[in-house]
Amino acid sequence: MPAAVIDGKAISQSLRDQLKADIAKLKEAQPAVNPKLALIQVGTRSDSSSYIRLKQKAAAEAGIEFALHQFPETATLNDILSQIQILNEDNSVHGLLVQLPLPEHIDEALVIDAISPKKDVDGLHPVNVGKLVVRGSAPLIQPCTPKGIMELIRSTGITIEGKNATVVGRGDLVGAPMSLLLTSANATVTLCHTKTSDIVDHIKRADILVVAIGQANYVQGDWIKPGAVVIDVGMNYVPDSSKKSGYRTVGDVDYAAASKVAGHITPVPGGVGPMTVAMLMDNVYLVAKSSSQ
Repeated sequence: MPAAVIDGKAISQSLRDQLKADIAKLKEAQPAVNPKLALIQVGTRSDSSSYIRLKQKAAAEAGIEFALHQFPETATLNDILSQIQILNEDNSVHGLLVQLPLPEHIDEALVIDAISPKKDVDGLHPVNVGKLVVRGSAPLIQPCTPKGIMELIRSTGITIEGKNATVVGRGDLVGAPMSLLLTSANATVTLCHTKTSDIVDHIKRADILVVAIGQANYVQGDWIKPGAVVIDVGMNYVPDSSKKSGYRTVGDVDYAAASKVAGHITPVPGGVGPMTVAMLMDNVYLVAKSSSQ
C-alpha cells in the first residue's frame, strides 16, 4: 500500500486561515496592537528577493504589516547592526529578521546575536535556541522549519512520544533544532551527520525520519522502516531535458521508492516548504499577542 502523502500546501493553508482569524480577533480585542514584521535585506540576490516576496504576500494575507529595509551589497556590518538596534527599540515592530545568506564580508552570527530575542521570529538567536535545550523553558518562538515539521508529523495522527526518531543532518536551521523539538516531545532521537557510522542502520530503525542534508535522493527506499513517517526537507535540482527549465526539483529521499514503504511521506516540492513561511507568520502573531498581555 503506498504511503499517505503529507500535503504541506493544504496543511499550511489551513493554518494560515486560522492565523488570519486569530489576528483579526487580536486586533478587535486590542485595537492598539497591529502585528508587524520588519525584514532587512542586504544586496539583491534573486533567490533572496523571491523568498522575501513570499513572506510579504503571506504577511498581507494574514493581516500582518510588513516593512522591508533594503541595503546595498556594499553595506557594512555597522550599517546593519545600527538598523537592527533601531528596530529592536521600535515598539511597533513585533518580528525582526535578516534575510540570509548575507554577503561574505558580514558576519552572520554577529547579526543574529544583535536581534532582540523577543523579536527573533526566525528562532535563531542563541537565547531562543538555548531554551530548546533546557527542559521546562520552551521559548515562545521556535525555529520556523522545525516547528512546521512538528505540525506535519502531528497531522499524521501518530503519537510522537516513545517513537524512535532519526534526524539526518545537524545544521543550525533544521537538523539541530529539529532533534531538540522531537526530544521535547518525548521521542528517542538519533542525530546523524557526515561522521556517523552505520547511518543506514540508524535510518532503518526510525519510526520518524527527518532528512535535511541537501543531497539528491540520498535516502534509498529499502532504508525506510515499513510504516515510518518520512519528512524530506531537501530541495535539490537535477538535470531533466524534458522540463522547460532544464531541471527538476527532488528531495533528499528517493520519493518513488520510499513511498512504497513508508506510512506517510512529504513530497518535494509541496511538503515542508509551505510550512516554513506559515510558521514565520505564526511567530509574529505570538509575539504581538504576548506584547498585548
